Amino acid sequence: MAQIRALSRIMAGSAAVFAAICAPAFAQADQSEITVGVGGAVLPSYNGSDDYKVTPGVFVRGKVAGFPFFARGTNLHVDLIRNGDSDGLDIGLGPVVSARFDRTGGIKDSRVKALGKLDTAWEVGGWAGIAKTGVLTSDYDNLSFRAAYVADIGGAHKSYVITPAVEYVMPLSEKTLVGFSLSADYVGKRFGGYYFNITPTGSSASGLNAYAGAGKAGFAKFNAGVLAAQSLSGDLRKGWAVFAGAGYGRLLGRYADSPIVKDAGRRDQWLGGLGIAYTF
Repeated sequence: MAQIRALSRIMAGSAAVFAAICAPAFAQADQSEITVGVGGAVLPSYNGSDDYKVTPGVFVRGKVAGFPFFARGTNLHVDLIRNGDSDGLDIGLGPVVSARFDRTGGIKDSRVKALGKLDTAWEVGGWAGIAKTGVLTSDYDNLSFRAAYVADIGGAHKSYVITPAVEYVMPLSEKTLVGFSLSADYVGKRFGGYYFNITPTGSSASGLNAYAGAGKAGFAKFNAGVLAAQSLSGDLRKGWAVFAGAGYGRLLGRYADSPIVKDAGRRDQWLGGLGIAYTF
């Protein structure tokens, strides 16, 4: 039972699109393990675009001396709190390091491309969460709540992003599981201005209307995701597994009203990914 609880708990947080997909790493809490995966995703060419691109990716997650770490796309989380299996409750807390590459290249729309490339945002912060195993459908499903805060330290958007999330993972057997997630992005005013406002100079170069309405703090995006994983070795805790994920995001309010989204893109964002992973 302890192994199955570890299975569902370690997979908590995996029910997102490929940018947030983590590998199915399952092991005893007192063991060290690592999962490495590769895959590809179809996603918008920038946040708010209606053009899509295919992006390859590598991800890793694991546990060393009882301390979990996991890479979510370009984000790395480390959990500094060890938890036992006595009541199925898991408290998480630790640092986050991330890189944001939005509109740094690969833009297909000529008008948005004419606005110029943006700088990569290097962000650091922290996260905290709580998860419970054995909640709804069985003794082995997992429900988790988490919030992360990151701030730009590299001088790009010079602001912050707060991301609350709720995730549910349901193992169907030792071979198969499914997961679901909901999250939102609350951004600082400089973040909105950097990614969604258009200066008069930018308007002249691109043909898009000038826009200054996004320079306020608020909820910028709602996200939903689903993930399915299937073992190829008969046990998701070891060996090979394949996974598929899909996600939907919707830009909100003043951010969706930006001509970068409203005229050159769309507020509805769809994503999907496929991959294969190996757990040691």
